[in-house]
Amino acid sequence: MHEIICPNCQKAFKIDEAGYADILKQVRDTDFEKQLHKRLELAEQEKRNAVELAMAKAAAEMQKSATTKDAEIQELRSKIDAEAVARKLAVSEALSAVGKERDTLAHELEQTRREQESTSKLAEAKLLNELQKSEATKDSAIQELKSKLESLELGKKLAITEAINSVERQRDKLQSSLEKTELEKQLAEKSLKDKYETQIKDRDDAIERLRDLKARLSTKMVGETLEQHCETEFNRIRATAFPRAYFEKDNDARAGSKGDYIFRDSDEAGIEIVSVMFEMKNENDRTTTKNKNEDFLKELDKDRVEKGCEYAVLVSLLEPESELYNTGIVDVFHRFPKMYIVRPQFFIPIITLLRNAAMNSLKYKSELALMKAQNIDITSFESELDGFKSAFAKNYDLASKRFQTAISEIDKSIEHLQKTKEALLGTDRNLRLANDKAQDVTIKKLTRSNPTMAAKFSNLKNDVANPEQ
Repeated sequence: MHEIICPNCQKAFKIDEAGYADILKQVRDTDFEKQLHKRLELAEQEKRNAVELAMAKAAAEMQKSATTKDAEIQELRSKIDAEAVARKLAVSEALSAVGKERDTLAHELEQTRREQESTSKLAEAKLLNELQKSEATKDSAIQELKSKLESLELGKKLAITEAINSVERQRDKLQSSLEKTELEKQLAEKSLKDKYETQIKDRDDAIERLRDLKARLSTKMVGETLEQHCETEFNRIRATAFPRAYFEKDNDARAGSKGDYIFRDSDEAGIEIVSVMFEMKNENDRTTTKNKNEDFLKELDKDRVEKGCEYAVLVSLLEPESELYNTGIVDVFHRFPKMYIVRPQFFIPIITLLRNAAMNSLKYKSELALMKAQNIDITSFESELDGFKSAFAKNYDLASKRFQTAISEIDKSIEHLQKTKEALLGTDRNLRLANDKAQDVTIKKLTRSNPTMAAKFSNLKNDVANPEQ
């Protein structure tokens, strides 16, 4: 017997072993279920946090990539601006050099002019002397001087023209280089712009594909049903990722309905890790009436419960314009427990996520299975004990009835023997009285009223006393 104190009234009461074991089992099972539920909720929260962290990381990577690209564009623009400044500086230096060369040439021309003037004056003096000497050579000397002057003037013009042509060639070359650099800058900007426009267009196309629910990551979905696609995708990784998994069509319609596929995975000991009921829904774009995902959730939850599955997943191509379902994996726990809606491209990831999350609770499931097995053993023992008690009680009842019958018969026999005893006691009294009467009989009393017999007994007595006579 165990003594238990009520936590409310603080009263103590006693309870037998069976009742104590039953109460202990209820408390232990309730506490274990609470702990298991809490651990499962923690595992679910960790899974959701991991998904959110992955999404945030992807967004950060995209933002980082965009920032890097912007920095590259800014750096290229800075380089182009620096090159433009360098080119302007080179043009300025070239113009400055040309100006210096022009000044030098002008100075040389001035010096040449002065020399020419000096030479002219000297020649005029000589000519005057020569004119004085010979008037015959005057015309030829004047002509020669004119020719020299014209030659010098022509040389000066040629030098100036050559210098100007050189400056113009350098200017044209710098202008061409500047135009080429500008063109290269425009081409680079256009290339970067086209590149990012292409990336943005690809992203927009991907978003549009998700919005339009085409979501066909491979051309194999063309001409295939959604069920065939999912089965093919699973069988492709079954041997490596899920070697002990069961993934087959649900053909059991005894309850009136059935899902599309059932997934079950277990560990090496045969303990079930996770089980999922799958329903695939694909709607033709040409149909006039459009179904909604909400229309199939109640039936899917019913199939999950009837087939004993832990989770339910609707793989759907319905509602292509829905921003909610196009974001990826959507849980609908607020409507039905442990139920998700996913697009086909998330079919394998949802299985992996659920299996990995269930691995965290496998330890508790193993302990729960062990406790259930122990409870089954206890229940079996209790059933056998109850059977033994029932059989023993039945045999006891039969034996008790027979014992009562035997007691009754014995009582009857005792009553009969009592009567026989009383009869025998009565006989004994009569015999004792008879014996007493017999003991009281004497020859004297017998012969008192019979003289003949008295004479004979007297003679017999005398004969015995005197045998010699």
